[in-house]
Amino acid sequence: MNKIVLVFLVLFVSCGQKKKYHDVGGDLGSVQAIDPAIKSILTFQENLNKEFRDPDVSPLPDRYRKDFEGLEFYEPDTNYIVTASLVFTPDSEPILMPTTTDRQTLERLYAIAHFQLNGKQHQLEIYQSLDLMEEEGYEDYLFLPFLDETNGLETYGGGRYIDLRLPKGDTIIIDFNKAYNPYCVYNKKYSCPLVPRQNYMKTKVAAGVKDFKKH
Repeated sequence: MNKIVLVFLVLFVSCGQKKKYHDVGGDLGSVQAIDPAIKSILTFQENLNKEFRDPDVSPLPDRYRKDFEGLEFYEPDTNYIVTASLVFTPDSEPILMPTTTDRQTLERLYAIAHFQLNGKQHQLEIYQSLDLMEEEGYEDYLFLPFLDETNGLETYGGGRYIDLRLPKGDTIIIDFNKAYNPYCVYNKKYSCPLVPRQNYMKTKVAAGVKDFKKH
């Protein structure tokens, strides 16, 4: 998994810039024969837990990491994998997206994704980070932050993120099973982009990472 290591991020690190992609890999043992979509979700979970245990890259402070056993996830559910049609916004102007600190990220609205989930039509804005486009490995990175009706109940109140790559056509697959929390959920030293209110979904997205319980 590629990492961006910058000196100034010692104090303020962008939540969306430390954990990007979750490539299929690792020892999955008995799940080798299951549906590829489920296998990919389990791999995502395994890799994310592995990252959180690694002191070199984990967002967890030492006091939480020493007893860390794993994040809490919803059960994999392929109903939360959708194919969205894209309405591209090539003329959109760059915007400064606010974060949980005074820092702002430079983003461009890449497209609006339209899809059906839980029997309802939804649309979400997908962003392209102009700050990351020059970084090796992130040239085709897309950022999807979203809010839903589980926030503040089963998931983090400030919403979650999904990492995507530039599509080859006018559709894109969004797997909500791979939704993860901003890093500031785990450690206040991180600076996390705030989810735009227009990316609120009026439905429960019971997929991906749940809220973090600090003990």
